[in-house]
Amino acid sequence: MHIKVLGPIFLGVTEDGVGCAPSAPKPRQLLTLLALNANQFVTTTTCIDELWAEEPPPSAITTVRTYVMQIRRALYKAGIEEEPSGGILRTRQRGYQLFLGRASLDLFRFVDQVDEGKRALLLGDDCRGAETLRNALALWQGPPLADVQAGPLITAHQARLQEIRFNCLDLRIEAELRLGLHNELISELVGLAAEFPTHESLHAQLMVALFRSGRQAQALDVYRQLRTMLSEELGIEPSRRLRQLHDAVLLADPALDAPRSLSGALPQTLDLVGSGSA
Repeated sequence: MHIKVLGPIFLGVTEDGVGCAPSAPKPRQLLTLLALNANQFVTTTTCIDELWAEEPPPSAITTVRTYVMQIRRALYKAGIEEEPSGGILRTRQRGYQLFLGRASLDLFRFVDQVDEGKRALLLGDDCRGAETLRNALALWQGPPLADVQAGPLITAHQARLQEIRFNCLDLRIEAELRLGLHNELISELVGLAAEFPTHESLHAQLMVALFRSGRQAQALDVYRQLRTMLSEELGIEPSRRLRQLHDAVLLADPALDAPRSLSGALPQTLDLVGSGSA
């Protein structure tokens, strides 16, 4: 049994099963809200706030109940709900609760694998940590809930999920840089830097990968392009740490040459530029 939210929302019995999520926008939106808050109590007021923001219809409470019935039918059809009247999706006083095991929601599996990868990195096992984080990232099927009509609460969840994904990506790339995989990372980092043109950490990692691959001029060009983008789009300069990385590349600082093991301190490139976006 699976519910997926790391991409288009999906309900199914198997990983390659047929999706059974409600097709109507509002029930789909409500199911998404309940899945993102799996095993937690969600009040009817919260559901109304997500579905209609500040302009709920007079029949909002009744309409939410109707949507819950439609979701239960979808869960039953997908083989997730054991009975049409409810069991996994339960009605509480003034709200609802969707019960899911750790293996039933891809978000739970992602968080668990990220935690496992972090533990491996803290123990100095970059190989196992990078592999675990890569497996976690493989659970993503695209932008989170891209096919869902998002109100204020789901929009906030989407931003949080993207940030968690970026943090996982940062850690995985840093580990692979320490493993000496800079040549293999360049193509991926070029694509990521183009997709997120103001994300400083990705550009810093690309600069390091290029420098270690003997492409110092291209590494400096990445910095120039980012600086131009930040100046023209946001009216700001690169962070102090990114400027320090630029100076290190310009001077061919030997400290950038060889990967370093993780031993309680921050990885080398993160220590120089941090992991935030501009």
